[in-house]
Amino acid sequence: MAHFPTNPGFTGAMRPVRLQGDILDVEIEGSVPDTLDGAFYRVHPDPQFTPKFPDDQFFNGDGMVSMFRFKGGKVDFKQRFAQTDKWKLENAAGKALFGAYRNHLTDDPAVAGKIRGTANTNVMVHAGQLYAMKEDSPLLLMDPLTLDTFGYTDFDGKQASQTFCAHPKIDPATGNMCAFSYMSKGPLTLDMSYMEISPTGDLLFEIPFENKYLCMMHDFGVTEDYVVFNVMPCITGLDRLEKNMPYFGFDHAMPVWMAVLPRKEGATAKDMRWFQAPHNCFTGHVMNAFNDGTKVYFDLPIAAKNSFPFFPDVTGAPFDPVGGMSYLTRWSVDMASNGDSFEKVEKLTNLADEFPRIDDRYATRAYRHGWMLVFDVTKPYEGPGGAFMAITNTLTHIDLATGVEKSWWAGPQCGVQEPCFIPKSPNAPEGEGWVVALVDNHVTNYSDLCIFDAQAVEQGPIGRAKLPIRIRQGLHGNFATAAQMGA
Repeated sequence: MAHFPTNPGFTGAMRPVRLQGDILDVEIEGSVPDTLDGAFYRVHPDPQFTPKFPDDQFFNGDGMVSMFRFKGGKVDFKQRFAQTDKWKLENAAGKALFGAYRNHLTDDPAVAGKIRGTANTNVMVHAGQLYAMKEDSPLLLMDPLTLDTFGYTDFDGKQASQTFCAHPKIDPATGNMCAFSYMSKGPLTLDMSYMEISPTGDLLFEIPFENKYLCMMHDFGVTEDYVVFNVMPCITGLDRLEKNMPYFGFDHAMPVWMAVLPRKEGATAKDMRWFQAPHNCFTGHVMNAFNDGTKVYFDLPIAAKNSFPFFPDVTGAPFDPVGGMSYLTRWSVDMASNGDSFEKVEKLTNLADEFPRIDDRYATRAYRHGWMLVFDVTKPYEGPGGAFMAITNTLTHIDLATGVEKSWWAGPQCGVQEPCFIPKSPNAPEGEGWVVALVDNHVTNYSDLCIFDAQAVEQGPIGRAKLPIRIRQGLHGNFATAAQMGA
């Protein structure tokens, strides 16, 4: 008998859905560009069974992959669980066997030593396969057309590290996937690595190194010549696991680093440069990174204090929602310098924001256009769970060349999930195309996939694919053309 936790991560608008299925020709309000031919893939945590612990994390749910297939002005919808080793073992047992979020000490003895990954954080098509990712486990391969699961890969034994990141980048010049691993040699190890995977899915090289301290390493940046890591003290350790505390806790007394590694085969840990941030801060997702010679620029939302209430301060201090608001910021360093100091820290917007995205054809290089979710606390909220549920209530386009920002508010009952940019054509100018994002109505309990003109998001959706269900709050996703997905 299923009884889910009653904490905010499992109730109201965050209630588990656990629904697999297909909808052909989804109801459309407005119109869908008939030139769109491809699929938007995204993933969210959705527990197959009730968790072993009532205070379980939302992030501990099994990966549920959604596919919105665009063709001829129509949208088809498909949703399936990523059938990880964890999912298969629990499905066979008919109950949860794995314990608290990333805490192997709490697992049922029957699954000791098994891969705990959930593949619930990001999905991306590469080399003709759908990569489903969770940063504490290997890369899971799925079929981009059927969403059937193939299983984990170590790239024919070439990958030495045991984990794969949740935010790989595609180099538009080479087509290589740029990725990294942390806790590469097992849970609670300082080991990391940087790797590149060819357009045909071959692992080309892997560079091992060690981190400064044991912490969350969720996202990173890639330029034409360098790899850039933001190292912030959302820390963990065996003591936290033994006490069954939240896996991560934020330490405001520790330094924050920007680590820069030359991006070339043959580079080693000795080539890594460590630059210390001027002060402690919380670093979230990455907008983009680029370099001009030895000068390296790294754009990412920065908060003065911890942004994650579910990973509380190590001192027990209460969560500060104002200090936890993040703002798109540019860190600049010079690899030709002799010191470890930043050259410049520049705040790029006064809008509190997260989940930044770009026109991915400009990844690794200087760029102009970005899209992000904004926390507009001045707007009213009428849904369940308090205002916290609607903090990502606004979609914003920022023009970094002019400083102009254009925003669309989803309304008093709604929240917006991470956006994704789709170019109008392969050779279209930067930022010319569409942005898609799920908009969840927390009162009617329905979700719409909204399609915006990327240069005029303030005008609202040009079309909505209206689902007869709610899609649980997701994490990340990407678009693939019909050619990329093999259709």
